[in-house]
Amino acid sequence: MAQRHLDPTDPTAATGPPPVPAGGDALADYLRAQATEFLRALRLHRDSGAGAHGNGAHPSGAHPSGAGALDRGRGRGPAPAPDGPVDAARALRRAARRLSGTLHTFQPLLDAEWAEAMRPELAWLSGTLALEHAYASRLDRLLQALHRLSGSAAFPAQQAGRAAPARAAATADPAPVAPLAPSVTRPSPADRGNLTVGAAKAGALLDRQLTLARTRAHSTALQALGSSRFHAVADKVALLASEVPLKDTAAAAADLRPLAAAARDRLTDAVAALPLVTAGNPYNAQALVHGLSPDPAPHPQDAQWHQVRLLLRLHRYALEVLAGTDAEDADGADGTTDVRLLAAGEALDRHRDASEAAAAAAQAARTPRIAPATAYALGVLHADQRHEVEAARYAFQHSWRKEPIRL
Repeated sequence: MAQRHLDPTDPTAATGPPPVPAGGDALADYLRAQATEFLRALRLHRDSGAGAHGNGAHPSGAHPSGAGALDRGRGRGPAPAPDGPVDAARALRRAARRLSGTLHTFQPLLDAEWAEAMRPELAWLSGTLALEHAYASRLDRLLQALHRLSGSAAFPAQQAGRAAPARAAATADPAPVAPLAPSVTRPSPADRGNLTVGAAKAGALLDRQLTLARTRAHSTALQALGSSRFHAVADKVALLASEVPLKDTAAAAADLRPLAAAARDRLTDAVAALPLVTAGNPYNAQALVHGLSPDPAPHPQDAQWHQVRLLLRLHRYALEVLAGTDAEDADGADGTTDVRLLAAGEALDRHRDASEAAAAAAQAARTPRIAPATAYALGVLHADQRHEVEAARYAFQHSWRKEPIRL
């Protein structure tokens, strides 16, 4: 492992040495590879049963170019088969995110009308498919926090946001459609007896509200996967797997580094606007200054951090394009991984999860006519998640200011 000594304020420190030159052909190869991953995940989702009943994937043979793109693979080996519709839906989201982000960063090299029409559709699909998993993970995180704050070891600790095994068929949806997101492993009624009355009722209230939201998100996702809008997106992705609409012939030989550098600079500027000095402290009293505000909107400090998370993701996708890497890696041009970017991304993911969980606890506390003990438990839970937000900001500040380490 080699360590580079760079000025942390230098924008180029985020990626290390400049990447090797890459032309529009590299961009076309990356887009075709992601389109192939999208179609492969779509077929696996359909074959697993989600699309066989007319509620899920694109009908078999709906587009001849889609089937051909799945078989070609552009020289890449076959990806490991996802474990059922849950992993297939996750692969769909991942490919849609990368396609949308790449179109955003390298749009000047692509057909403008096509890119402008394609990018929001991919963002819509990715966001729609992510909602159910987000609600399930949020409930899992909040129930774990309730047991941790109550000193109860009855609820086994799990990493927030990780997939849990799907429910058995007896507890699955009555329709013959597999769920898109995993069910949350919840404590049994006997385990909830280890909680105080207020914490138990708070958990039950959160369970009702977030399970209802998850059910609605599941229905929305199924409707989206069976809609003509989704089929139109799948058709366009199938065409993309065989032909990338570059702007002109000169775009095939264009240098991608200026556009990738622009994405890096946007990230650097957004990070520079963050209160990293405050985030360098393990506790920030200002994080709770709006805790009793009647405004149910998200905390005003969170928007900047969420934007940095999105820009960091775009920066990593641009690195993938330059390096010609697999979709699973965020590697540099020399085949090494920038550990700092990975650690910063993980910290920002935890920040988002904790901030959304805190908002859910605050929303539940606004439920009319709840008992004082329940409201108190939800208030403690909200404060706990806001402290988790500060811990994530602290972790991001430390990882970002460290010198890049290449593996």
